[in-house]
Amino acid sequence: MVRIADVELGEFPLLLAPMEDVSDPPFRALCKEQGCDMMYTEFISVEGLIRDADKSVQKLDIYPEERPVGIQIFGANIDSMRRAAEIVEEANPELLDINYGCPVKKVTCKMAGAGILQDIPKMVELTKAIVESTSLPVTVKTRLGWNSETIKIFEVAERLQDVGIKAISIHGRTRKQMYKGEADWTEIARIKNNPRMHIPVFGNGDIDSPQKALEYKNRYGVDGIMIGRASIGNPWIFKQIKHFLNTGELIDPPSIEEKVEVCRRHLMHGIEWKGEKLGVLEMRRHYGQYFRGLPNLKPIRKLLVTEYDPQVILEHLDFIAEKYGSAALV
Repeated sequence: MVRIADVELGEFPLLLAPMEDVSDPPFRALCKEQGCDMMYTEFISVEGLIRDADKSVQKLDIYPEERPVGIQIFGANIDSMRRAAEIVEEANPELLDINYGCPVKKVTCKMAGAGILQDIPKMVELTKAIVESTSLPVTVKTRLGWNSETIKIFEVAERLQDVGIKAISIHGRTRKQMYKGEADWTEIARIKNNPRMHIPVFGNGDIDSPQKALEYKNRYGVDGIMIGRASIGNPWIFKQIKHFLNTGELIDPPSIEEKVEVCRRHLMHGIEWKGEKLGVLEMRRHYGQYFRGLPNLKPIRKLLVTEYDPQVILEHLDFIAEKYGSAALV
């Protein structure tokens, strides 16, 4: 049984990676339905949180059906991180996660996210301060290093464990790589096999199929897998992976009708949670993934990503079901 502090996650948990404008409550609920074991919020700016910025505060929302949930924060100022940790604790998540992995320039230039990988002593100091300022279990998500010449993740993992984190998730790329090239899990495996490590070690990067999940589980020996981009428009990946790990069999992919129905729910829950305008806009990144592989989809997708009226979007989705669904194949 894998545990993060007192949070039990099963024998080989699947975690939803924190993704900006993706891993919101509507999407997390869908992933939970499909067997995801641990949710993470979109990452939250501590500066926005302590200034009571609406968007940052809204990201603290947690619903009972999606638990267990970790709230992820990012920042570089110790006092701000401490204050933000107090606010997070009031939201009552199962754990607090620190983002040391975001590679986006507007974050790293402030020495937050993956930027802090350029200053390991500060990374350790910041983590220690947060652990000491909250009763929540603290976890970390990070990358291998700033670039290929500065990979110190083996040492970093030990030092972060020593100051009190309860789990670590490692994306197998450096910040310089962004999301390019193939993720390297060899260093993740080395950390997991380090006899000094006693907290869960989760691997992240490039897991996009049940077969690959099993291969990486066996090859690298991690405690669980964190899945990000492969879940966008595909919350079924968690169910598919679990079934394959348990039985060695692949289950049929969802039907077009099921994809449309889940996509409709996703859209409507997004509108309910964040308002019509933002709900419509932020849903646009999902359509291409929900319906990837359908022939001649481009004109319909263009309609979906340019329309503002939810009712018209629902009509476009109904058209997809009619055009590509099982009834159309008879």
